[in-house]
Amino acid sequence: MLDHVFISVSDIDRSIAFYEKALAPLGIAHALDYDGRQGPAGHPDLKGFGASGRVFFWLREGTVEGRAAHVGFIANDRRAVDAAFAAAMAANATEIHPPGPQLHYDPRYYAAQVRDPDGYSLEFVYKEWQHRHE
Repeated sequence: MLDHVFISVSDIDRSIAFYEKALAPLGIAHALDYDGRQGPAGHPDLKGFGASGRVFFWLREGTVEGRAAHVGFIANDRRAVDAAFAAAMAANATEIHPPGPQLHYDPRYYAAQVRDPDGYSLEFVYKEWQHRHE
């Protein structure tokens, strides 16, 4: 299981604004700013996003390699996938594919995919079998 991921962005303020909007429907918020001077020499400043007391997605300003990363964010249901997709598009994402079943993986895999302003591939995904139904 992963604990955290860093991605480099070209305009930190633009990226913070984008991710604040795009991730809000998933319950993920801008949670923590880390001053790189507190770490070892050369540690970057970081802008962290998370949920439920965990910060797991970090932005740092730097050289962008947008096509080098794909990040999948968990949605709790199909409505959350739809809402995250709509929020990302409203925040100027580029559509890769709209919300819908991903039959090439599994008929219970429901997702949408966009590119952020730096070209990173983001997926909002609900995998029915990974959620307990009470």
